[in-house]
Amino acid sequence: MTNVQTGAGVLAGDERMLIDGELRHTASGAKFDVIDPANEQVAGQATDGTVDDMARAVGAARRAFDESDWSRDLEFRYHCLTQLHDALERNQDRLRRVLVTEVGCPVSVSGSQIDSPIDEVKHWAEHGKAFEYLVDTGMHDTPMGPARRKIHYEPVGVVGAITPWNVPFYLNIAETVPALMAGNTVVLKPAQLTPWSGSEYGRIVAEETDIPPGVFNVVVSSANEVGGALSADPRVDMITFTGSTATGRAILAAGAATVKKTLLELGGKSAHIVLDDADFNSALPLAAMMACVMSGQSCILPSRILLPRRRYDEGIEILKTSMENFPYGDPWDPGNMQGPQISDGQRRKVLGLIASGIESGARLVTGGGIPEHLPVGYYVQPTLLADVDPDSRVAQEEIFGPVLTVTAYDSDDEAVAIANNSIYGLSGEVSGEDVERAFAVATRMRTGNVSINGKSHFGITSPFGGTKQSGLGRRNGAEGYQEYLEGKTIGMPA
Repeated sequence: MTNVQTGAGVLAGDERMLIDGELRHTASGAKFDVIDPANEQVAGQATDGTVDDMARAVGAARRAFDESDWSRDLEFRYHCLTQLHDALERNQDRLRRVLVTEVGCPVSVSGSQIDSPIDEVKHWAEHGKAFEYLVDTGMHDTPMGPARRKIHYEPVGVVGAITPWNVPFYLNIAETVPALMAGNTVVLKPAQLTPWSGSEYGRIVAEETDIPPGVFNVVVSSANEVGGALSADPRVDMITFTGSTATGRAILAAGAATVKKTLLELGGKSAHIVLDDADFNSALPLAAMMACVMSGQSCILPSRILLPRRRYDEGIEILKTSMENFPYGDPWDPGNMQGPQISDGQRRKVLGLIASGIESGARLVTGGGIPEHLPVGYYVQPTLLADVDPDSRVAQEEIFGPVLTVTAYDSDDEAVAIANNSIYGLSGEVSGEDVERAFAVATRMRTGNVSINGKSHFGITSPFGGTKQSGLGRRNGAEGYQEYLEGKTIGMPA
């Protein structure tokens, strides 16, 4: 492993959390270990925040929203977020090293997890500065005579952000920066497995920006009840969450008593319909790569490959070759594009789902276990399962590992039906030479997002979110910014 002094290699993050402008440890001094998933060793620690710490953070955010000018001073918010962008750029190398240490994300593909979110800070600052917060809709006839109506967009209030471990720094930024620019105050609760991507963010805000005390808070903790306390606190006006559908349901239940606004990006079980006229040599190696990058720990991963029966064997061979040649291992080796799973528990879940697929009749084509050459670290071989029953557990549950399942179909109608046979509806993909045909298939898929021939649907300027049990609301685009605003319609004399 590279020495940390060279600018690469393992690096522990800040242990502290940020509450009301103060970088601090929890009162008892309790800490919890952060495990490096690539070597299974303790990489460092983080302060173990409590429900009381969360209550103080929420109180600080409530006071900052109610009593300061943050929500009304657009120019000051722009100034602070421009500072934040510049500070994150200065800390870019440190943030990357912390990310690879706590997540196991290969350094070769860390750009989307570090570089992109830093760029997004600048984007949201510019977007928010240019946004029309007061819109005149003109004259309207009413039973009591003509009236002019204006729509005033104002911040929701205190926003609680609960983020996952798979792309922690990116989602910490994505769930908080547009909220801040819109004039809200924020309490961030990072995932237990990746606290440093949150605590480093808090440190940078405290030390290198003019963001006032209480406007942005970070509470790190190993306890689920701390996030639960954030969801249930009546002083919190909105919860934004990315993670499992099961946790999303719990957040909805916790916020029901106060009818909190919720923005949820939940699980996915996306299908990739490969049409019979598709270029298999282009589409399928890319599908294999997407299954392995980030160790398959991606909510939008098209993990269910649907192949036309007449070209089924051809497709299986291409996928098999691609997965067997995919570079994986030490995340600090720039030649690798797949690292370990985030934890031993997550690896056991992945291996268990692979086993369940085989038990239900799926054929193991390649992979399926722990690589012999990587006995240390939470690694799983790139795995391909063929002949998968679309109703089986492995075809219905989100795996979150480097696993592809393959199912044959006989018609476009059958492929769409199989793709839609899921409680999820986050993403999907269609590959085919006839783009109009592929587009027609894409419009029938019950998902929030679809890619055709590898052209990404995901980007800061386009709305992103799920249907069915994959979530509520949208991130990104103009729609994503407005999620953090409330529109007030004002009727006034003509």
